[in-house]
Amino acid sequence: MNKLTQITRLALVAAIGTLALTSCAGAGDDEVATDPTTTKEQAQTDAASPHTQAHDHDADGGLPPSGIKEATDPTYAVGDSVILDADHMPGMDNAEATISGAFDTTTYSVSYTPTDGGTPVTDHKWVVHEELEGHGEAPLEAGSQVILNADHMPGMKGAEATIVSSTDETVYMVDFEMDGMEMTNHKWVVESEIQPRN
Repeated sequence: MNKLTQITRLALVAAIGTLALTSCAGAGDDEVATDPTTTKEQAQTDAASPHTQAHDHDADGGLPPSGIKEATDPTYAVGDSVILDADHMPGMDNAEATISGAFDTTTYSVSYTPTDGGTPVTDHKWVVHEELEGHGEAPLEAGSQVILNADHMPGMKGAEATIVSSTDETVYMVDFEMDGMEMTNHKWVVESEIQPRN
Protein backbone atom coordinates (compact mmCIF):
# COMPACT_ATOMS: atom_id res chain seq x y z
CA MET A 1 0.00 0.00 0.00
CA ASN A 2 2.86 2.33 0.81
CA LYS A 3 4.48 1.64 -2.59
CA LEU A 4 1.17 2.35 -4.34
CA THR A 5 0.75 5.66 -2.50
CA GLN A 6 4.30 6.66 -3.37
CA ILE A 7 3.79 5.81 -7.07
CA THR A 8 0.49 7.75 -7.05
CA ARG A 9 2.24 10.77 -5.48
CA LEU A 10 5.04 10.66 -8.08
CA ALA A 11 2.52 10.43 -10.91
CA LEU A 12 0.58 13.36 -9.45
CA VAL A 13 3.74 15.49 -9.10
CA ALA A 14 4.74 14.66 -12.69
CA ALA A 15 1.27 15.57 -13.96
CA ILE A 16 1.28 18.89 -12.07
CA GLY A 17 4.77 19.68 -13.39
CA THR A 18 3.67 18.95 -16.96
CA LEU A 19 0.63 21.19 -16.55
CA ALA A 20 2.76 23.98 -15.11
CA LEU A 21 5.25 23.76 -17.99
CA THR A 22 2.46 23.66 -20.57
CA SER A 23 0.84 26.68 -18.96
CA CYS A 24 4.12 28.66 -19.03
CA ALA A 25 4.78 27.75 -22.64
CA GLY A 26 1.30 28.92 -23.58
CA ALA A 27 1.78 32.29 -21.90
CA GLY A 28 5.15 32.74 -23.60
CA ASP A 29 3.69 31.93 -27.02
CA ASP A 30 0.96 34.54 -26.52
CA GLU A 31 3.52 37.20 -25.63
CA VAL A 32 5.50 36.50 -28.79
CA ALA A 33 2.41 36.61 -30.98
CA THR A 34 1.04 39.87 -29.62
CA ASP A 35 2.83 42.66 -27.79
CA PRO A 36 0.14 44.72 -26.02
CA THR A 37 2.55 47.63 -25.38
CA THR A 38 3.45 47.97 -29.06
CA THR A 39 -0.18 47.64 -30.10
CA LYS A 40 -1.22 50.38 -27.66
CA GLU A 41 1.63 52.69 -28.72
CA GLN A 42 0.86 52.06 -32.41
CA ALA A 43 -2.82 52.84 -31.83
CA GLN A 44 -1.88 56.09 -30.08
CA THR A 45 0.49 57.03 -32.90
CA ASP A 46 -2.14 56.25 -35.55
CA ALA A 47 -4.79 58.26 -33.70
CA ALA A 48 -2.42 61.20 -33.16
CA SER A 49 -1.26 61.44 -36.77
CA PRO A 50 -3.74 59.88 -39.19
CA HIS A 51 -2.10 61.50 -42.22
CA THR A 52 1.38 60.16 -41.55
CA GLN A 53 0.59 56.47 -41.08
CA ALA A 54 1.70 54.07 -43.77
CA HIS A 55 2.96 56.82 -46.07
CA ASP A 56 5.61 54.93 -47.97
CA HIS A 57 5.40 56.99 -51.16
CA ASP A 58 7.59 56.32 -54.17
CA ALA A 59 10.11 59.08 -54.88
CA ASP A 60 8.51 59.56 -58.33
CA GLY A 61 4.72 59.87 -58.29
CA GLY A 62 4.54 59.27 -62.03
CA LEU A 63 2.10 60.67 -64.58
CA PRO A 64 -1.32 62.09 -63.72
CA PRO A 65 -4.23 59.66 -64.20
CA SER A 66 -5.77 59.51 -67.65
CA GLY A 67 -8.87 61.64 -68.15
CA ILE A 68 -7.91 64.34 -65.64
CA LYS A 69 -8.18 67.91 -66.99
CA GLU A 70 -5.33 70.37 -66.69
CA ALA A 71 -6.37 73.57 -64.91
CA THR A 72 -6.97 76.39 -67.39
CA ASP A 73 -6.05 79.28 -65.06
CA PRO A 74 -4.46 77.92 -61.86
CA THR A 75 -3.26 80.24 -59.08
CA TYR A 76 0.10 78.47 -59.25
CA ALA A 77 1.50 77.57 -62.67
CA VAL A 78 3.81 74.68 -63.50
CA GLY A 79 7.32 75.72 -62.48
CA ASP A 80 6.20 78.12 -59.71
CA SER A 81 8.06 77.86 -56.40
CA VAL A 82 5.75 77.56 -53.37
CA ILE A 83 5.70 76.63 -49.68
CA LEU A 84 3.65 73.59 -48.64
CA ASP A 85 1.18 74.05 -45.79
CA ALA A 86 0.27 70.35 -45.50
CA ASP A 87 1.22 67.64 -43.03
CA HIS A 88 0.41 64.53 -45.08
CA MET A 89 3.85 63.13 -44.24
CA PRO A 90 6.62 64.02 -41.78
CA GLY A 91 8.87 66.71 -43.27
CA MET A 92 6.24 68.01 -45.68
CA ASP A 93 4.88 71.02 -43.75
CA ASN A 94 6.73 74.26 -44.65
CA ALA A 95 8.78 72.49 -47.33
CA GLU A 96 9.74 74.45 -50.43
CA ALA A 97 8.21 72.91 -53.55
CA THR A 98 7.87 73.39 -57.28
CA ILE A 99 4.53 72.94 -59.01
CA SER A 100 4.75 70.08 -61.55
CA GLY A 101 1.05 69.90 -62.51
CA ALA A 102 -2.25 71.73 -61.87
CA PHE A 103 -5.67 70.12 -62.45
CA ASP A 104 -9.40 70.78 -62.23
CA THR A 105 -11.27 67.84 -60.67
CA THR A 106 -12.91 66.68 -57.45
CA THR A 107 -10.40 65.62 -54.83
CA TYR A 108 -11.24 63.27 -51.95
CA SER A 109 -9.97 62.38 -48.52
CA VAL A 110 -10.47 58.63 -47.97
CA SER A 111 -10.15 55.95 -45.30
CA TYR A 112 -9.16 52.43 -46.35
CA THR A 113 -7.49 49.19 -45.33
CA PRO A 114 -4.47 48.39 -47.52
CA THR A 115 -4.74 45.24 -49.65
CA ASP A 116 -1.32 44.08 -48.38
CA GLY A 117 -2.60 43.72 -44.82
CA GLY A 118 -1.07 46.99 -43.60
CA THR A 119 -2.53 49.18 -40.86
CA PRO A 120 -5.85 50.84 -41.82
CA VAL A 121 -5.35 54.39 -43.10
CA THR A 122 -7.75 57.10 -41.95
CA ASP A 123 -8.48 60.41 -43.69
CA HIS A 124 -5.79 59.97 -46.36
CA LYS A 125 -5.28 63.15 -48.33
CA TRP A 126 -5.70 62.96 -51.33
CA VAL A 127 -7.04 60.94 -54.24
CA VAL A 128 -8.65 62.52 -57.29
CA HIS A 129 -11.93 61.44 -58.89
CA GLU A 130 -10.07 59.88 -61.84
CA GLU A 131 -8.25 57.53 -59.42
CA LEU A 132 -11.48 55.79 -58.40
CA GLU A 133 -12.50 52.60 -60.18
CA GLY A 134 -15.66 53.15 -62.26
CA HIS A 135 -15.79 56.65 -60.84
CA GLY A 136 -19.04 57.86 -62.45
CA GLU A 137 -20.28 61.40 -61.74
CA ALA A 138 -18.43 63.77 -59.39
CA PRO A 139 -18.68 64.70 -56.64
CA LEU A 140 -19.31 61.58 -54.59
CA GLU A 141 -20.89 62.10 -51.16
CA ALA A 142 -19.10 61.53 -47.86
CA GLY A 143 -19.66 57.94 -46.78
CA SER A 144 -19.67 56.59 -50.34
CA GLN A 145 -17.87 53.25 -50.77
CA VAL A 146 -15.32 53.19 -53.61
CA ILE A 147 -12.44 51.11 -54.96
CA LEU A 148 -9.12 52.96 -55.22
CA ASN A 149 -7.27 52.82 -58.51
CA ALA A 150 -4.49 55.05 -57.13
CA ASP A 151 -1.08 53.57 -56.52
CA HIS A 152 0.51 56.23 -54.31
CA MET A 153 1.54 53.72 -51.62
CA PRO A 154 1.83 49.94 -51.17
CA GLY A 155 -1.56 48.29 -50.69
CA MET A 156 -3.56 51.25 -51.99
CA LYS A 157 -4.48 50.07 -55.49
CA GLY A 158 -7.62 47.94 -55.40
CA ALA A 159 -8.41 48.78 -51.77
CA GLU A 160 -12.01 49.38 -50.67
CA ALA A 161 -12.32 52.90 -49.31
CA THR A 162 -14.84 55.26 -47.78
CA ILE A 163 -15.04 58.90 -48.88
CA VAL A 164 -14.43 61.15 -45.86
CA SER A 165 -14.67 64.54 -47.57
CA SER A 166 -14.23 66.22 -50.94
CA THR A 167 -13.14 69.53 -52.42
CA ASP A 168 -13.25 71.12 -55.86
CA GLU A 169 -10.17 73.29 -55.25
CA THR A 170 -7.45 73.18 -57.90
CA VAL A 171 -5.25 70.18 -57.09
CA TYR A 172 -1.52 70.09 -57.73
CA MET A 173 1.37 67.69 -58.22
CA VAL A 174 4.56 69.02 -56.62
CA ASP A 175 8.30 68.34 -56.53
CA PHE A 176 9.99 68.80 -53.16
CA GLU A 177 12.67 67.43 -50.86
CA MET A 178 11.56 65.52 -47.79
CA ASP A 179 13.99 64.15 -45.20
CA GLY A 180 16.79 64.15 -47.78
CA MET A 181 14.69 62.42 -50.47
CA GLU A 182 13.74 64.15 -53.71
CA MET A 183 10.01 63.68 -54.37
CA THR A 184 8.83 64.34 -57.93
CA ASN A 185 5.21 64.57 -59.11
CA HIS A 186 3.96 63.99 -55.56
CA LYS A 187 0.19 63.45 -55.61
CA TRP A 188 -1.68 65.50 -54.31
CA VAL A 189 -1.80 68.93 -52.67
CA VAL A 190 -4.90 71.15 -52.91
CA GLU A 191 -4.70 74.91 -53.34
CA SER A 192 -5.46 75.74 -49.68
CA GLU A 193 -2.39 73.70 -48.69
CA ILE A 194 -0.04 75.89 -50.72
CA GLN A 195 1.40 79.34 -49.89
CA PRO A 196 3.31 81.60 -52.27
CA ARG A 197 7.04 81.72 -51.71
CA ASN A 198 8.13 85.18 -50.51
